[in-house]
Amino acid sequence: MTSKTNKLTLFDFTMIVVSLVIGMGIFRTPANVAKASPDTFLFFTAWVAGGIVALCGALTYAEIGSRLPVTGAYYKIFSYAYHPSVAFAINCVILVSNAASLAAVALVGGEYITGIFIPISKDMNWLDIPANVDFIRNIHITIAITAIVLFYFVNLAGLKMSAKTQNVLTVIKIILILLLIAPLFFADNHAASQLISPSTISPTFQEYIKAFGIGLVAVSFTYGGYQQTINFGAEVDKPATNIPRGIFLGIAIIVSLYLTINYAYIKVIGFDTLHQETTTNIAAIMASKIFGVNAERILSGFLFLSVLAYVNVLLMSNPRVMYAMSEDNILPPVFKHRNAKTDVLTISLSVFAAICIIIIFWAKAFDKILSFTIFLDCFGMVLSAATIFILRKKTKHLDDTGIYKMKLFPLMPVIFIIAYSFVAISIALDYKKNGYAAVIGLSVMAVFTALYFLLTALKKNTI
Repeated sequence: MTSKTNKLTLFDFTMIVVSLVIGMGIFRTPANVAKASPDTFLFFTAWVAGGIVALCGALTYAEIGSRLPVTGAYYKIFSYAYHPSVAFAINCVILVSNAASLAAVALVGGEYITGIFIPISKDMNWLDIPANVDFIRNIHITIAITAIVLFYFVNLAGLKMSAKTQNVLTVIKIILILLLIAPLFFADNHAASQLISPSTISPTFQEYIKAFGIGLVAVSFTYGGYQQTINFGAEVDKPATNIPRGIFLGIAIIVSLYLTINYAYIKVIGFDTLHQETTTNIAAIMASKIFGVNAERILSGFLFLSVLAYVNVLLMSNPRVMYAMSEDNILPPVFKHRNAKTDVLTISLSVFAAICIIIIFWAKAFDKILSFTIFLDCFGMVLSAATIFILRKKTKHLDDTGIYKMKLFPLMPVIFIIAYSFVAISIALDYKKNGYAAVIGLSVMAVFTALYFLLTALKKNTI
């Protein structure tokens, strides 16, 4: 049990919430939201709605963590509340989803590092030639795979070397966010007229709802991460008060930063430019608009370093998830294999890195991976949040013991579940653009469920 002196304070927990959410998405996904939105009203509505959903989700997961205070609670709740086959399938899906997130971020890094040599904001016309599109996309893929292979070998060298890379991650993120907000103080009003730029054709209500759903896909990716608060329920000092306060403060900081950064994007770049299909590396474009091409290249370099740090941390963490699943006899014992000299989980690391590279080869573009990973996340989010209804019944004896218990129950988890169900349906209905990401996601889920029963049957036969 964690002693009172070692427990997380309100400030500690608030910073954890912020650090879990703010990643690389905000440097890329606003372009996806803008492309889906007919006007800036819907654009900003999607970001505000995403913040409300994140708040509902974070408070739901905080109570789940308080009621099931075990290490790796996000992994444990599925077998506790459902059948072990669901725990196996969902956690395998989460691993694939994490691999897809890594692949997506690596491709974003490829986009930004390419901008150092080809200043996209200087000349937007080169993307009009299909041959050039394929050529540049292949460069993005090559850079993304190179980053994964590079940090695969870094992690093979041992935990100490891979951990050093993470020391600068928070500093880089802070510098990038400040650089993104800074143009607000230097920009003239040449793009201000585009702040309320509407579509030339008024969309119908059905089209508006569809656009909102598609925009929420990218927003959900950018707000993701707060579900990991589930792992800290037993480690927060005065959880009944500090957990809700920390989550409210953390989500408020995140929403404020995201809205400010998006306002800067639209004011400096303009909504019409952000809305274009060819617009991708928006942070570098914004820097170029204010400070020139050299600033664009410098910012692209910083962004690529942040991407490398994200690639590294996922290559560090996910093999340990596979190790834990192997310890619980969900995955085969080979996933527990460690190198005798470096103590590295070589098999788990190699398999996870291989999955990342396969996803890059399959998807080839950020947008397709985005839809795939969010559709997979929807399963985990909906099923994990729904455990609160089961946990409240099974752990009713904990209600008066000082644990965190959310107010407005069951409204908050219901809002969260409906929102992620809506996102999943939006991806499924947009199958032409998403390349049947929903069908593939359902197939992945079915394969892992079948694999569980196959492995269970083989174990019984062996015994």
